[in-house]
Amino acid sequence: MKIIILGAGQVGGSLAEHLASEANDITVIDTNDVRLRELRDRIDIGVVTGEGSHPDVLVQAGIEDADLLVAVTSNDEINMVACQVAHSLFRTPTKIARVRSNAYLTYDKLFTDTAIPIDVLISPEQLVSDYIFRLIEQPGALQVLDFANGKAQLVAVKAYHGGPLVGQELRFLRQHMPNVDTRVAAIYRRNRAIVPHGSTVIEADDEVFFIAGKNDIRAVMSELRRLETAYKRVMIAGGGNIGLRLAKKLEGRYSVRVVEHNERRCRQLSEQLERSIVLQGNASDQDLLLDENIEDTDVFLALTNDDEANIMSSMLAKRLGARKVMALINNPAYVDLVQGGEIDIAISPQTTTIGSLLTHVRRGDMVNVHSLRRGAAEAIELIAHGDSQSSKVVGRALEDIDLPEGANIGAIVREKDDETSEVLIAHDHLVVEPGDHVIVFLLHKQHIRDLEKLFQVGFTFF
Repeated sequence: MKIIILGAGQVGGSLAEHLASEANDITVIDTNDVRLRELRDRIDIGVVTGEGSHPDVLVQAGIEDADLLVAVTSNDEINMVACQVAHSLFRTPTKIARVRSNAYLTYDKLFTDTAIPIDVLISPEQLVSDYIFRLIEQPGALQVLDFANGKAQLVAVKAYHGGPLVGQELRFLRQHMPNVDTRVAAIYRRNRAIVPHGSTVIEADDEVFFIAGKNDIRAVMSELRRLETAYKRVMIAGGGNIGLRLAKKLEGRYSVRVVEHNERRCRQLSEQLERSIVLQGNASDQDLLLDENIEDTDVFLALTNDDEANIMSSMLAKRLGARKVMALINNPAYVDLVQGGEIDIAISPQTTTIGSLLTHVRRGDMVNVHSLRRGAAEAIELIAHGDSQSSKVVGRALEDIDLPEGANIGAIVREKDDETSEVLIAHDHLVVEPGDHVIVFLLHKQHIRDLEKLFQVGFTFF
């Protein structure tokens, strides 16, 4: 696939790395020559220096025969104009743009072929705030990923000493919880992936990824660790786009405080938020945190655009008694360094955003792609098409499907006649039907092409 990426920042650079490793022809456009050189030295891609919305720069990058344009610069207007130029002058088949401003996003009619022709809108701030919201909904989870519009969830938890399942074989789970259907998709032990089997014994400190219907998640978590009580009091450090979006989502159900150092931004926040308390000050100020009873806070979220400030304020909040702390970390090198110590969860915006972009880049009918373990593994929701003659998946029991190494089917979401859908946890004898949403956990990302080929329909279907 020939792909042109506008913007060599964190999102654009991460996307280029992911796609280049999958044998795509990638060209990155940016005005920053130094950043492009660094990217080219690291990965095998083409680079063009210039303004991504200019037709001559796009031609230089090879837009005339490009399959996909991904505009992820920090400027909404440049991203939108680039998509318009690509559509009007070069008829580029697929255009993806990062649009951050709510002023644009609230008008659906704006993004059509007759107006601004963008096929897929990406809002990293929206994706990150949704992700954090799911973590707050499931106390104790390290990661919560939605499939089939939230009907099924993949959850990562750390197994603790004293959990009923710790020290037991996985098959014990079914005996212990006969009324709850779940499947363990992967286990990470000392940062090494283990493909789970019925005889696999769960150890303390294992990172366990399991899939279940949304209503069963809490019950499964209780088998691996002591259940945490629901969160009530939330403090957000940083009132930027992510902080504001999250506060809006939370304030109806939780007691929310937002700490922002900029006075003008504080006034804007207080106008836009209804129930949240907005405080002007520095989240690294010990006296401010103590005055706001940080020891009674259930979740402290450091969401500024400064990694170091987020790390320090989170560590301070934890030291002063906050029950759970989460920090937004843009630098991928920091994420593994800080998570699991003083900071409970390090949130990487790139990892969250990349999955959404990959959904539209990959071959095959993919509905969701979630990047896991800093991009090493993926959880993918694919739609099975065809029939038993044309497909290698449809009409076959799960035990008969020749999955790539390290791939594991966790669940199937099947539409019913009354337009509702049911979550079927994967068992060997379950047969795949046309239109099924198949949720696959892929431990080794290098096998993605094999998985795509597996789900592609043969010519006999047409």
